[in-house]
Amino acid sequence: MTRFFLIFLWLLHWLPLPVQAAIGWLLGHLLYALVVPRRRVVLTNLRLCFPELSERERSRLARRNVVAITRSFLERGIVWWGSEARIRRLVELRGVEKIHALQREGRTIVMLVPHFTNLDVGNRLAMDVDCVSVYSAQNNKLLEKMLLHGRMRFGTQQLLSRQEGIRGAVKALKTGRPLYYLPDMDFGPRDSIFVPFFGVQAATVPGLPRIAKLANAVVIPLIILAKPGAQGYLCEFGDVWQNFPSDDPVADTARMNAFIEAEVRKAPEQYYWVHKRFKTRPPGEPRFY
Repeated sequence: MTRFFLIFLWLLHWLPLPVQAAIGWLLGHLLYALVVPRRRVVLTNLRLCFPELSERERSRLARRNVVAITRSFLERGIVWWGSEARIRRLVELRGVEKIHALQREGRTIVMLVPHFTNLDVGNRLAMDVDCVSVYSAQNNKLLEKMLLHGRMRFGTQQLLSRQEGIRGAVKALKTGRPLYYLPDMDFGPRDSIFVPFFGVQAATVPGLPRIAKLANAVVIPLIILAKPGAQGYLCEFGDVWQNFPSDDPVADTARMNAFIEAEVRKAPEQYYWVHKRFKTRPPGEPRFY
């Protein structure tokens, strides 16, 4: 099944992006109707995070979100097999000069990358910067092989398994490569603390302040979004965080979640709401899912 799916993606990647987007729109609406368990996860997350919206408004947002996620999977073929020229044309990389300036200063860099739906187009960065990134091992080895292929096509990228933890990331940072760090998922109670995300206590690994402190690194955010109208994608660096980390890792982790929340509110349909972000609950609290 995976092999046929990959062949389908390979065939799709030859099509113009607006055509791929149209196919993703149709398939996304179909999946919204058929894949009931994940639809419920999305709706639960939106109910928790956007209580001010009506049920009808959350339903519309959930549908747009499933379409965005479906599109991101189908359009991944562009990153995996598209030419460098095409990827450069479709993916605008804005603010990369900030990374180059920090490297010239000899700074250690952690890039904070929230889980927006089009994360794979962030591989465009590899054409300009050799990075270190962390990946989760996949049960399907053929799919994992393609994921690794897509992330290592350009430059000399270094990939760490999540099992290597913070020590592996700090060791890799000392080679001078920026770390492409995705911190906003629920990895269970181990090593996590509870800090607010959209006003809900969320189990969050305080890895960002720990890594920044251990590696004496600066933190700079990278936001990756699809442009409106199937016009491509934008990967945009923000400004270096000041006074981070502090001596309070809980406050630092809460600051991180507050920043991600503010960015999500700008494009809520493009966040990865299919993830059970609030799966782990504080002792005594009922489960949401």
